[in-house]
Amino acid sequence: MNHDIKDINLAGKGNDRIEWAAKSMPVLRLIRERFEREKPLAGLRLGLCLHVTTETASLCRALKAGGGEVYLCASNPLSTQDDVAAALVKVDGIPVFAVKGEDNRRYYGHIESVLGARPHVTMDDGADLLSTLHAKMPELVGGVMGGTEETTTGVIRLRAMAAEGALKYPVVAVNDAMTKHFFDNRYGTGQSTVDGIVRATNRLLAGSVFVVAGYGWCGRGVARRASGMGARVVVTEVDPLKALEAIMDGYDVMTMAQAARAGDFFVTVTGDVNVIRAEHFRLMKDGAIVCNSGHFNVELDLEGLARESEGRREVRDYVEEFRIKGGPTVYVLGEGRLINLAAAEGHPSSVMDMSFANQALAAEYVRRNEGKLPLDVFPVPEAMDREIARLKLKAMGYGIDELTPEQVRYQASWEAGT
Repeated sequence: MNHDIKDINLAGKGNDRIEWAAKSMPVLRLIRERFEREKPLAGLRLGLCLHVTTETASLCRALKAGGGEVYLCASNPLSTQDDVAAALVKVDGIPVFAVKGEDNRRYYGHIESVLGARPHVTMDDGADLLSTLHAKMPELVGGVMGGTEETTTGVIRLRAMAAEGALKYPVVAVNDAMTKHFFDNRYGTGQSTVDGIVRATNRLLAGSVFVVAGYGWCGRGVARRASGMGARVVVTEVDPLKALEAIMDGYDVMTMAQAARAGDFFVTVTGDVNVIRAEHFRLMKDGAIVCNSGHFNVELDLEGLARESEGRREVRDYVEEFRIKGGPTVYVLGEGRLINLAAAEGHPSSVMDMSFANQALAAEYVRRNEGKLPLDVFPVPEAMDREIARLKLKAMGYGIDELTPEQVRYQASWEAGT
């Protein structure tokens, strides 16, 4: 079996960690059990470009249980858990192409290895698999019936492709499912980002000024967790509605130029480019800590920072010091890549349970509706979204009410009033 991982001897440790994570993923377990019975993915080749983590391993096992032939590469050079990659190869027989810390050449070589399997369905986290397929291997596009996308950043890229007429097959925007972005982005990113910062730095957040760039679902989650640990949170935004919401939620709102002077910690979660630029780094306090939890490291102008610096060195694992000429010394975490995966383990399993339940069911949906789906980026069906929420509540031991026939009639009527 063709694969490229760090060390196959890490498989035992990786398998133990996969099983630990799976205990907190009851919804995906139920889907896997049904998939084993029904084999809805039989004969289907699935190309996955996702973070190679314990939670992703549970998704891979569910897809394989459904009859799918799974190929996996990393969606970020620093997000791979090498022991998990080894377990998937040795225990599950899944071809994995991922090594933590791989350079860009190897990263894109791994993507091309997955595409070389000629997948019928693609699963992306950032759209690198799909965009590489369209740009470098267009002759394979005709064999793809559809794809899924996990992140806000990826959905933005794919909608731009669709608007330009460049998208050649339909994609389900898994990211936009309520059971994904309401929970994964807010609670998962919030907790795991703070976890990554603390693991990398061992610094106290209480009493600090913590700057969050972007107040979408991820930014809301990061702000809430930092505030809960005693930090004074400052939000920067370009959207007046989100800025107003941040103020109403109890946070300060500033421009980045103002926040740069005040902050002790900085996290970008915007999905855009050069959010913190060279002129902002120069304004920072000596010792400021900067990181990114958006999908790509382009949110930080690291090239501009390097040009402004007279020296740089790694002072701790995932902590790089930049000494700005005539200015402060600042510290960048995890090469500006996703800090929650670079220095920590990513989202908690119980959150990814819902995200990957959406991925598994979306793959089944694409298979069952081959040739019927619009050539566009479209949402997860609402019924699927609600079913995942129902299963999660059931697994957590909670019950909810149902509408009575009278209430159903009332909601459907325009005649009933006060």
